[in-house]
Amino acid sequence: MAIKKPKLAVWKFSSCDGCQLSLLDCEDELLAVAESVEIAYFLEATRAQVKGPYDISLVEGSITTAEEEKRIHKVRKQSKMLITIGACATAGGIQALKNFADVDDFIQAVYAHPEYIETLKKSTAIADHVPVDLELRGCPINKVQLLEVLGATLAGRKPNVPDHSQCMECKMSGTVCVMVAKGQACLGPVTQAGCGNVCPACDRGCYGCFGPQELPNTHALAERLGELGLSDKQRRDLFRTFNAAAAPFAKESLNHD
Repeated sequence: MAIKKPKLAVWKFSSCDGCQLSLLDCEDELLAVAESVEIAYFLEATRAQVKGPYDISLVEGSITTAEEEKRIHKVRKQSKMLITIGACATAGGIQALKNFADVDDFIQAVYAHPEYIETLKKSTAIADHVPVDLELRGCPINKVQLLEVLGATLAGRKPNVPDHSQCMECKMSGTVCVMVAKGQACLGPVTQAGCGNVCPACDRGCYGCFGPQELPNTHALAERLGELGLSDKQRRDLFRTFNAAAAPFAKESLNHD
């Protein structure tokens, strides 16, 4: 008798598809995932669709339209476990910049026919609308972390995902601190590790792709950035990137608005 595999669904809301592509980028490891689960819904990879309920749902993207607001509730009802993946799903994404401005002004400036555009005033995380079982940060997510989350979920254990700051990742890899050594702006002290130390290893400050770490001291970092010569606008903009609507980053950015 064949063993029934858990059903995996991958859903897209407002996003660039980058986090879904991280799953496809797993390449050889993806074959192992496919052997362990039934990929029931994943339009980025296949048109084949299997009806729910689903054992695991991976959700990419933020909620930016009324239609999405309704659809996420349908996804939640069909999912035994719902995991949000990426900065859009966990913190509203880069599109959450509209949360700090007049959306109508943006629409008028960008679109030739603004009357055809229907959007909410804010871009919000999935957790602002439905219960979420696990959040996987990043812009995009780290495929190694994604495999760890899937493997742990299937094995019934807690995923081993770091919750320390990017600074610890720099230290462990032997990367010289760009803020201390060169006076460069860097969000590493307040950002959760997980990217693989990409920017500091390339002599650039951290942009906060993985969002705020647990209990980040954003005020102290902003003060230090001011001492390094950054204006209020520069500090505001630094906190308003991929995780602009994450509460600690959003609050600190408003202090320099």
